Amino acid sequence: MKTLFQNRLWQSWIWLLILSLTTTAIAYSVTRGIAGPIAGAAILFLAYMKARLILARYLGLAEAPSWYRGFNLVIGGYMLLLLLLYLLPEL
Repeated sequence: MKTLFQNRLWQSWIWLLILSLTTTAIAYSVTRGIAGPIAGAAILFLAYMKARLILARYLGLAEAPSWYRGFNLVIGGYMLLLLLLYLLPEL
């Protein structure tokens, strides 16, 4: 019998919780003086990591590597576009 932490869905849920708490901490730190563009890039990166985790574990795309690669490519491109649009006013 698997323990709670050996179950892949529970591990994924814990990672999602950690990533979400980290995102919240970064968003809170913006009010405390951290640079906005750095925080924005970090939050987008964490959102990308959460999306990959959900696709791989919850939707089971880890079992279909070609689909997983395709979704990673699309989501990665979308995140880069969002980052560019976010940083554009700073340039």
